[in-house]
This record gives sequence, structure tokens and C-alpha cells, in this order.
Amino acid sequence: MEPFNSYVDLLSGEVFPCRQVVVRRLSDMARMFQDQQAAQKLLQEGNPVIYRVFNVVVPEEYGHLQHCISVIFPGKVGQEYFMTKGHFHARKDTAEVYLTLRGNGILILQNQRGETRVLEMRPGSASYIPPFWAHRSVNVGKEPLVFFAVYPAEAGHDYEIIEKQGFAVSVIEHDGKPKVVANPGYPKGG
Repeated sequence: MEPFNSYVDLLSGEVFPCRQVVVRRLSDMARMFQDQQAAQKLLQEGNPVIYRVFNVVVPEEYGHLQHCISVIFPGKVGQEYFMTKGHFHARKDTAEVYLTLRGNGILILQNQRGETRVLEMRPGSASYIPPFWAHRSVNVGKEPLVFFAVYPAEAGHDYEIIEKQGFAVSVIEHDGKPKVVANPGYPKGG
């Protein structure tokens, strides 16, 4: 493989040249939001794009670093802010770093025992996600949340457990501000 550059539009989050864009619409993750009536109403009104991931393509093997830009759009389903699906890495012993470029968000982290941590995401914040921690980003602002991520290329993604049980906490708007609350749908005993 030859060295190369990618170029990032810091406002839009687009990467040039971009060989792979993952687009997540509400229909791809509606079950992950608490207010199912609000989710169904939004689906009927047009199935909004929740987020996009602009992947730089590198071999998914040891020694390479995968990197991408994620853009989470502003919005809510009921009182719950737009968010990523969230995942563990398929190789759970791999870490990741997020560098927030634009917007305001909350990074939810959860280990396999169901213990959670919450980190602020704002321009210039570099968030370290240790091995064995699932992670989900939430846009709590009025503009797109744009962040750069880098992780071992062989890490992979494991969405299954998050799709089944979610995270123990979620982020809602309360009195006009973001608030981290217990997820009532999270199974007791994690």
C-alpha cells in the first residue's frame, strides 16, 4: 500500500476522496429510541438521516489504522437526541480515539458489566475509548456534531448486543438542556 492524503471539509465533515459512506436513517435504528410513537411519526414524515460516516478505506488487518469522520445531525426522537447506533469492537481488546471538530455532544461508554461513563464532546476534545468499552455518540446541539475517529483496522464492529439491549443510560432534553438518564428499557442486571 502507498502513502496517501485524505482531505476533510471541517464544516460538513465530508472526506475527499471518499470511497465509502455509511448512511444511517431512522428506519435503520428506530427500535433504539425510547419513544416508539415519536419514532413512527418521524418515519411517516420522511425517515430522516440520523448520521453519516465517511470512511477512508484501508485494509482491515493488523498494522493499519482505520480512520473516518462521523457527522450526527441535530434532532430528536421525542425527547431523546439523535445518536449513533453504538457498538463494541468485534475485537473487544482494541481502543479508539475521537477528536471533535464541530458541534456539541455526549459520548456514552459502557463496559460489559453495564458500568457507564459519559464524556463531553466539543470542538477540540480528544476522547479516549479504552478496550472493552462500547461507545455511542449523541448530538446535543443545534448544528451537526462532526468528529474524527481512528482505531486499529482489524477492530471491526459488534452491534448485536447494543441492538438487543441498548445502553444503560440515554440522553434526553429536559428543561431545554441535555440530561443523562437511566434507560427504562435496559434489562435489569445488564
